[in-house]
Amino acid sequence: MSAPAGAAGPVVRLAGHPDDDRTLLGGKAWGIQRMRSLGVPVPPAFAVTTDVCARYKAEGAKLPQDVADLLGDAMAYLESETGRTFGGGQAPLLVSVRSGAAISMPGMMDTILNLGESDEVQAALAAQTGDAAFAADTRRRFAEQFQDVVGSEAPEDPWEQLVAAIGAVFRSWDSRRAIAYRRERGLSDDAGTAVTVQAMVFGNLDDRSGTGVLFTRDPSTGAPEALGEWLPRGQGEDVVSGSHDPLALSALAEQQPDVYRELMDIATRIEQDGRDAQDLEFTVEAGRLWLLQSRSAKRTPQAAVRIAVALAREGLISESEALDRVSPEQAAAALRPTIDPRARSGATVLATGKPACPGVASGTIVTDTPEAEERADDEDIVLARPTTDPEDVPAMFAVNAILTELGGATSHAAVVSREIGVPCIVGCGEGTLMGLTGRTVTVDSEAGEVLEGALAIQAGVDSAGSDYGQLTEWARAAAGTAHPESGAGELADL
Repeated sequence: MSAPAGAAGPVVRLAGHPDDDRTLLGGKAWGIQRMRSLGVPVPPAFAVTTDVCARYKAEGAKLPQDVADLLGDAMAYLESETGRTFGGGQAPLLVSVRSGAAISMPGMMDTILNLGESDEVQAALAAQTGDAAFAADTRRRFAEQFQDVVGSEAPEDPWEQLVAAIGAVFRSWDSRRAIAYRRERGLSDDAGTAVTVQAMVFGNLDDRSGTGVLFTRDPSTGAPEALGEWLPRGQGEDVVSGSHDPLALSALAEQQPDVYRELMDIATRIEQDGRDAQDLEFTVEAGRLWLLQSRSAKRTPQAAVRIAVALAREGLISESEALDRVSPEQAAAALRPTIDPRARSGATVLATGKPACPGVASGTIVTDTPEAEERADDEDIVLARPTTDPEDVPAMFAVNAILTELGGATSHAAVVSREIGVPCIVGCGEGTLMGLTGRTVTVDSEAGEVLEGALAIQAGVDSAGSDYGQLTEWARAAAGTAHPESGAGELADL
């Protein structure tokens, strides 16, 4: 039998035990445990633990038989929780298969949604919902994603699909993009990823359905207001991939005010429980809200300073914890440079978009990802793409700035650039950037402007204002008593 929540084992039901070992469950599954313990509406799920990832590789990229034997019991748990049947029946159960390392690596590994499809299941979904177009759309999404992630056509047998998908997620731990991410962030290659299998809820079901992402505080500026995006009749990959332009979260408030109020109440509860700004993924299915994921939000250096100080002032964390939340590198980066006003005056604006990660940088626009990565060793390069995906990550680390034609503040480009501190503007408009190849530009990502030429840049000022001053004051007070390995002394010297 699969291990119930709270018990050790290679397959664990996620029934609301937040004390389970995060290093085994991975961050995604651990977040599900935490939300379910708070009574938040979360689709039922189980996790294949991180230690299975190493066993999978050791056994020649094959799922260990003892783990495969536990999948039936784990799926039976999802069936009992949902009243649906995996692989057929009048009410079919479809699942998502998602990665989840212990330390968040957003967008670096693979996901497959709508798994469990077959001719029989598609027909049953059409009959159950009375909507053949929905059933066909869901089948199409699955087939395309399975082909892209696994590298082969999906078999008709859902159990074969499940084993293949779990293996593909494990293999994505060693993908070029994931390795490059860990190298840049100083993370170990040995930890491995867990796999979370979760019952699907459908944002593409009808006009009262959709998907979205919510940050409980602005991850670019650190402002206390929630920031989010909403895509009616969409699924999660549509938003985070940047392939669609979502609406502001205010659209959900207008369309479904009760759902919006419930979401904001849940967001507050999760932030207070986690004692940090949160990044939440949610789906609305036929007017019913479901939370899919919660994790500490990736943020810019400026936001890191502001959020740490605000949380301490609100009593959620101590001053000492606030200092631990901001690295010396983040504190230094918070004092960012700006374009010299004299140079900006009269400068030609070539494109505008949504600020994703603030900063100023100049360089030559390159639209080919491998070329941008290669040239960035010797030149100042700005990577411009219709939208970014995980394969672009090595180049994103190497270039001076990132621009996309599509996507919003919660897209792949925005989330990755925010964490690595590379200036980024998203959603400049379809067709606006590809014709700028070879042009020298200055990117002012706080203003959301791409300006012609390499403009003069002046030294930064204390843009974090009193929050930065408060943090350094706490650091100086703590420096005399700080542990030798603490960052308080470094912060105090900035």
